[in-house]
Amino acid sequence: MTGRAAPLGTFEWVAATGGQLTAAERRRLLRPLAAAHVANAVGRAAMLTHLNSGRRANVDPARMRPPTSALASAAEHEARSRLSPALLNHSYRTYAFGAALGALANIDVDRELLFAAAMLHDTGLARPVDRVDFTLASARVACDVADTVGLSTAATRTMRTAITLHHSPGVTLADGPVAYLLAAGAGVDVAGLRSWELPPRLGAAAACRRRRHRAAAAAGFQAGIRRGVPRRGRGRAARAGPPAASLRRIRPGHQARPVPHLRTRRSRP
Repeated sequence: MTGRAAPLGTFEWVAATGGQLTAAERRRLLRPLAAAHVANAVGRAAMLTHLNSGRRANVDPARMRPPTSALASAAEHEARSRLSPALLNHSYRTYAFGAALGALANIDVDRELLFAAAMLHDTGLARPVDRVDFTLASARVACDVADTVGLSTAATRTMRTAITLHHSPGVTLADGPVAYLLAAGAGVDVAGLRSWELPPRLGAAAACRRRRHRAAAAAGFQAGIRRGVPRRGRGRAARAGPPAASLRRIRPGHQARPVPHLRTRRSRP
């Protein structure tokens, strides 16, 4: 299967194309990108007027707790060995927010795969390689972790595709629960997308994180994306919008800190 025959954003597509979009693919991303901007505007307005659905929502904290398994432990260990504190804490929050959105929508998701994908989805940014899309590098790290714990072929495919898809706009439940919630969780943390659906405490944590600590992750995001998208303007970073568009407005700055509300039992400042 060639990259152009594979669905945009999948592991096969990124491996074959290097993450470079054709003109037709760039046009195809305009609709989900516009929809994200509209939803973001409506959601933020609802929060300002205290009409957002999250004010009436409740999430059992157990649903956001990291799983305990060989895969989860191996993924967390690999993330800790590769990621800066900023990216590591972003990874924890991505899982927490994704799991919370899944719980609110009663989505049946493999929490072990979601946690592993969240911990590893930005590992390609830690040591960016020229002409290698960072999501592909991250997915390869995930495959290595999967091999060490003997994960099944199907589960490995689910995890690696979720990782490469998370950088594209318009990921839906049809792409699978893991991919959908990974993209959603990252969107909450980086750009505030769908934060209006979360309970007040979680929504406040997301807003606090963006106000105080968004600059902390900027250097790692920007450096990795610059090196991982060799032809400026042709990769998904130039078209993905939130969260990718928001990254271009971030300036490097402060040291990373986790949001206190979302610290897991194993996270560190």
